[in-house]
Amino acid sequence: MRTIYLDCGMGAAGDMLTAALLELMPNQDAFVEELNGLGIPGIRFTAEKCEKCGILGTHMKVTVHGEEEDDHHHHHGHLADIRGIVSGLPLPTMVKLDILAVYEEVAQAESHVHGVPVEHIHFHEVGTMDAIADVTAVCLLLHRLAPDKIIASPVHVGSGQVRCAHGILPVPAPATAYLLRGIPIYGGSIDGELCTPTGAALLKHFATEFGQMPVMKVQAIGYGMGRKDFPRANCVRALLGETEAPIDAIVELRCNVDDMTGEAIGFALEQLLGSGALDAFTVPVGMKKSRPGVLITVLCREEKKEVMVRLLLKHTTTLGVREFPCRRYTLSRTMEVVNTPFGPVRKKVSSGYGVHREKLEYDDLVKIAKEQNISLAEALDQTGAVSLK
Repeated sequence: MRTIYLDCGMGAAGDMLTAALLELMPNQDAFVEELNGLGIPGIRFTAEKCEKCGILGTHMKVTVHGEEEDDHHHHHGHLADIRGIVSGLPLPTMVKLDILAVYEEVAQAESHVHGVPVEHIHFHEVGTMDAIADVTAVCLLLHRLAPDKIIASPVHVGSGQVRCAHGILPVPAPATAYLLRGIPIYGGSIDGELCTPTGAALLKHFATEFGQMPVMKVQAIGYGMGRKDFPRANCVRALLGETEAPIDAIVELRCNVDDMTGEAIGFALEQLLGSGALDAFTVPVGMKKSRPGVLITVLCREEKKEVMVRLLLKHTTTLGVREFPCRRYTLSRTMEVVNTPFGPVRKKVSSGYGVHREKLEYDDLVKIAKEQNISLAEALDQTGAVSLK
């Protein structure tokens, strides 16, 4: 499984993530020129070699109309302004959706912290043009690198205070702290803001899990350097390699019933699936006294087991539930968007163990079939799906 591991031992910022991922690319100069050709208003990318504590890496310098932005020079903007800029960029649809999703995360955080509606948020630090450039670069880099999984280390946030547009705030800044909810973070002796709102939002959007580096066969390593100097190398390290597909441990719950209607069984399955079951299904069986019956099976994760048992006992007539621990082997799954004559359609992509499968989203095809008054088979045939990857 193609995996990227992000070492955030010195936090994360948009420019550091950009530079680290850039070093994983086979043709870095060509990619930088591609970024410059996107036409982000006034933006110029320059990849500079940089040394921190004896380690050589890359610093991604972003200039706006020839000047590098700093903590005292910001262009403020609303979410609508950012949407307008992103919509006009010559990028794949999925990349645009990723960029906007990252900004939606930041907007929600700022809205919560300041008590202002999302559409009225002024994007101070994260609203600068160089931040738009950083988010765009990271989203496009990950689209090109196409990892099956992104894992990040616990995030070092720094300590002390930080000066921003609202005044002097504690580290991590309130919006950053809100974005990092549910993510393992820690402070330390480094005085300063190590994780920015942009970095936090990018990690939250892309990282599928946080923890120690897994066993992996590393193929490439990238060092993305920050602007500031600290006693420790101020960088994000990105490692690209192959990891074994994990064996997923789940629980299988079963019960037999012979005195329920089909409608009642259907309702029970809806309750189970709606409450987090991985799957729930029935099999006809023969029971004692030659009675026809139904075997109800539920697949769930260990932490959902008690909930599922209670639902089975509540919504079925069974007097007992059997439990079987299981291990399953799964393909990694991602969702892409393809362009069709009827508009964008989602596509499920599954891969792993040498297998690659693609399937258009059923609900999207049904919508097309209804709108065009054609059969489902015709909708599938006439979409002529052209991938926007």
